[in-house]
Amino acid sequence: MHTTGESGARRQAEGEAASLGDGDHATLAATETFVAHRNLLFTVAYEMLGSAADADDVLQETWLRWVGVDAAHVDSPRAYLVRITTRQALNRLRSVKRRREAYVGSWLPEPLLTTPDVAADVELAESVSMGLMVVLETLTPTERAVFVLREAFGLDYAEIAAAVEKSSAAVHQIAHRARRHVEARRPRRAVTAREAQATVEAFRRALETRDLQGLLDVLAPEVVAISDGGGIKQATPRPVIGADKVARFMVGGLTKHDIALTVEPTAINGSPALALHIDGELDGVIAVRVEDTRITGLYFVRNPHKLTHIDTETPLTLR
Repeated sequence: MHTTGESGARRQAEGEAASLGDGDHATLAATETFVAHRNLLFTVAYEMLGSAADADDVLQETWLRWVGVDAAHVDSPRAYLVRITTRQALNRLRSVKRRREAYVGSWLPEPLLTTPDVAADVELAESVSMGLMVVLETLTPTERAVFVLREAFGLDYAEIAAAVEKSSAAVHQIAHRARRHVEARRPRRAVTAREAQATVEAFRRALETRDLQGLLDVLAPEVVAISDGGGIKQATPRPVIGADKVARFMVGGLTKHDIALTVEPTAINGSPALALHIDGELDGVIAVRVEDTRITGLYFVRNPHKLTHIDTETPLTLR
């Protein structure tokens, strides 16, 4: 995996360990252990926060605490690191939730370029999909942590209890409540990777040629489009609902000006997606949710602060 965290937590960890010299074997060993689990820790933090930048910060905080731990008293470094990461992510989640309340327009997770192996892992791809990440925003911080650790990573209740500082019985109840909440809102009609790819390709062709009927052919009647401009780029203040409105919103936004539009296929958060370039510059990415070979969800991220690494970063391997 290559993220901003590679220039943060990993480089900091490796650099500081190297500066200590070969004599400090404990620090070197701690760094090696941290790096070995860094992909997992990043994914835990990202699924809890929906922001790669915030996840990177959590990883740096996790490493700083980890190198101060006496490893001789740690039975499972992986579990211990997940516990530190979860607690740091919870602290940050509580603060960013207040910040997001003042966000201009709709808020969407920061999109991640992902490798083909992420898409091949159906459970992992679902756990980081934009659709599910949006649903997770409706959970409380503790519910979100418990859901992520239980459903995405399969931790037992005792491990989760230690991470969120609750009793196992309380965690069991929280997990049940969070699962019920998510299940009521998550997509139910799965498609194969090939079907999803074909639908997104049809959508790409219609979008690039501004073909209104072509868009209507691939959009489900109940499709919902959410756009995030962060108050910097134009976006709808509320979700757009319905095939006709969504098609006209997409085409209308691209025909207001004489622009050179290119739409390139990519993979965002483990699913087929599109990258839009206007006059050669990245303008946004559209993550797509496909059910029954029709598009039921569009997540259009235009906020430039969330696109900083889309053009420059290597796709991520999340575990």
